Amino acid sequence: MFLSVFDMFKVGVGPSSSHTMGPMVAGARFLDRLRQAPFRAHGLKAHLYGSLAFTGVGHATDRATVLGLAGFAPQTYDHEAAEAALARIRETGTVAPEGLPEMRFDMGHDLRFDFGAALPGHANGMVIEALDKQGDVILQETYYSVGGGFVLTADELAAGKDTDNGPPVPYPFKSAAEMMEMADRSGKTIAEMKRANEISRGGADNLDRGLARIWEVMNRCIDLGMEGEGILPGGLGVKRRARRIHEQLVAERGMNQSAPHVCNDWMSVYAMAVNEQNAAGGQVVTAPTNGAAGVVPAVIRYWLDHVPGATRARIPDFLLTAAAIGGLVKYNASISGAEAGCQAEVGSAAAMAAAGLAAVMGGTPAQIENAAEIALEHHLGMTCDPVKGLVQVPCIERNGLGAIKAVSAASLAIRGDGTHLVPLDAVIETMRQTGQDMHEKYKETSLGGLAVNVPNC
Repeated sequence: MFLSVFDMFKVGVGPSSSHTMGPMVAGARFLDRLRQAPFRAHGLKAHLYGSLAFTGVGHATDRATVLGLAGFAPQTYDHEAAEAALARIRETGTVAPEGLPEMRFDMGHDLRFDFGAALPGHANGMVIEALDKQGDVILQETYYSVGGGFVLTADELAAGKDTDNGPPVPYPFKSAAEMMEMADRSGKTIAEMKRANEISRGGADNLDRGLARIWEVMNRCIDLGMEGEGILPGGLGVKRRARRIHEQLVAERGMNQSAPHVCNDWMSVYAMAVNEQNAAGGQVVTAPTNGAAGVVPAVIRYWLDHVPGATRARIPDFLLTAAAIGGLVKYNASISGAEAGCQAEVGSAAAMAAAGLAAVMGGTPAQIENAAEIALEHHLGMTCDPVKGLVQVPCIERNGLGAIKAVSAASLAIRGDGTHLVPLDAVIETMRQTGQDMHEKYKETSLGGLAVNVPNC
């Protein structure tokens, strides 16, 4: 099993990796099929099912689907160009992606939300169709947005193509137990094994440049979030808070009057800054999803700004270790809130961040695995119940608390010798089973929990 660090950390656009980035990617993939088809399409339709339908408007799924069919992609997303394209599509009722003829697409008629049964493969399903001049379907594909921006066709999902089928890597672990055994046998750290795997596929230069880019976007997202003001879009009236909290913390610095627990506020403000940017549709890095995008960068920034001895030179080790843990969770369970609740999103992010922090603080592989286990274990059962289907409440604050748990988990693990009762593999399997048993109304449908007990307007 091999999932690249760049699979776990993708530069994209908010507010959701599964509901915004995924549908945009699906649209782009369908356009590629059309470009290779021997016939000409005159129109397009898109049908959204399951969680994509129930929380689609709040997660900007409708907008992302249209933009994907217009030729936009998350990694190169330009907000001003997207706004101009949407205005043109609304006015003309057509899309004109590069390399294809203009095609009919009426946003009010050709984009359909189906609130019935979800498609069989995953809670996040969609069907895209190409039509001929008479309106008959000439090409159809089913896509599943399986979390973290990963998109699979129905055939790919059935064939298990979400697992790795590339050339062998030096350290092919698919469980934490295998990872630990390889670390013990080789004498290498988790980051060193992950680096060797990445270099075997993409080369050292690509890896180093890519990791630098990931941190650059993460760090800039924190800074922009701490500068932002105003009300977040969507109608809930949620006010941005990161800037004011940060200003208060800076003003208190050096006064020797702050309580020790104020360090928690620093972790929270970094995470909230990211997720306020995400909620506003800004550029973020999936870590492993957009809904949990604040946890990993917040812990890195906290470590850099507040922990003696921290150095930017160790950030690659943090990211590589975190990606190794995230890959285990995705492969053996899920990182999708629509599939397993928020334990799969913020829980996974906290496990990744805890492992990364333990690594750069000098933890052994056993202590790193313990840190990830503690963080994920204490998110088990967490539901996904976004109010009004927006990635705002409880998501923004939840990232702050996820960062705090991650730092606490790493600290506890470092103070031990790595010996612990519950292995990480057992917690990951427990998370999978818990998600499987969790009622659908608590899995990103906004049909239960806070979503129905808090006024939506």
